[in-house]
This record gives sequence, structure tokens and C-alpha cells, in this order.
Amino acid sequence: MDQEKIGKFIASCRKKQKLTQEQLAEKLNITYKAVSKWETGKGLPDASIMMDLCNILEITVNELLSGEKLASEQYIDKADENLVKLQKQKEYGITSAKWTHIITILILLIWNFINVFKYGVQEAIGQPEFIVMDIIIFIYFVIYLSLLKNK
Repeated sequence: MDQEKIGKFIASCRKKQKLTQEQLAEKLNITYKAVSKWETGKGLPDASIMMDLCNILEITVNELLSGEKLASEQYIDKADENLVKLQKQKEYGITSAKWTHIITILILLIWNFINVFKYGVQEAIGQPEFIVMDIIIFIYFVIYLSLLKNK
């Protein structure tokens, strides 16, 4: 999805409704900076407020995600296209999160092994940071497993 195109579309629709960024933000219970961020293409509205935003701007979610008003013959094609793009973004996010967790787990495991070699097994295991790192590794591993299930 083209964030800049969506941002310009949001700004255009907001102006058609004769709303300032502050007024739109107030209606959505967010800051005007969030609205500014969308309109400059530096972010997208959170899914939790998308319906409210679309109702205020008198557009559909499909039009919002397309960044343009849609004729009825374009509507189904754009809906399919937007769904595919959203799915790809979700998959990319999950893949990125998986790799982040794997790298974090490996770094912490390596750090623990370095401490074992440096101090010996008994002394390393007795260190509070060793126990904390093991807990963190366990938590990251559980999160990683949940990401695998949610694919």
C-alpha cells in the first residue's frame, strides 16, 4: 500500500468535510500528530479506528486502503488487491518477528555460554543475570513458538 497516496487521500477527504487535523483527531480520541503522520505518509491509521475514520470521512475502508474514491466496477478488484497486500504485510511482520526472536535467543545463549566458560559452571549458574537471561530466553522461545502457530 502506498502510504503517501493514502495520506493525501485522508487529507483531501478531511478537507472536504471541513475538518482540521485537530478536529478529526478529537473525534477519534487521538492526537493531531497522529493525523499529521498519516497525511504525510509516515504511518497508517490503526485498524481499531479505521471504521470510525471512514465514517467521519464518508469513505469505505477499501477506498481508504486504496487511497482513492472507487467506482463500483473497481471496487471488487481493489478489495481483492488490498486483501492480498494486507496479507503480505502480515506475513512480513510475522517473519520479521520470528527472526528477531531467533537472533535474541541466540545472542542470550551465546552470552550465557561465554559466562560459563569465563566463570565456570557453578559460579555462572549462581549469578542473578544468568538466571534472568534464562528466563528471558524461555519467554522469547515461547513467543517464537506462538508465532509459528499463528502463521
